[in-house]
Amino acid sequence: MSLNRDEVVGLPTGASTVHVERGPVSKFARSVTDPNPVYHDLAAAREAGFDSIPAPPTFTFSAASHWGAFPEDQPEDPTGGAGNPMGRLMGDLRKEGGLILHGEQEFVYHKPMQVGETLRREGKIVDLYTKEAKGKTMTFLVTETVFKDDAGDPVVTERFNLIHRR
Repeated sequence: MSLNRDEVVGLPTGASTVHVERGPVSKFARSVTDPNPVYHDLAAAREAGFDSIPAPPTFTFSAASHWGAFPEDQPEDPTGGAGNPMGRLMGDLRKEGGLILHGEQEFVYHKPMQVGETLRREGKIVDLYTKEAKGKTMTFLVTETVFKDDAGDPVVTERFNLIHRR
């Protein structure tokens, strides 16, 4: 099955409102074995120039979409109830056999994410393309998720791609 770029690029992958909380930030820092006191101690964070405890790098990808996302604060689902299309799209490709691989992942930090902030997360599919390698077709699905603060300014932008290799 071949995916149609015109039908896929621009599809929303979801949206949420996330409250950045101290407990999850500290727990995440411990889970990635980062002993830096700025992730646990407000005085150390302020001494380092932060207004509050900052979230460690990659926090948004694994934690911020789950911790601090309270049901009553969530925006309308931009997928219209269809859910994130990535599972369906990769499932369609997977029916042809082959492998699903984690490709590139990139984080652009516009400013520090800090405890006490409320962020709006919006994601979408931004690219779909294929490449041939060693006689195999690889299909790349690229998503982008932007976390914005109350003023609408970006805090973190994530780009992530999944690869289907036939």
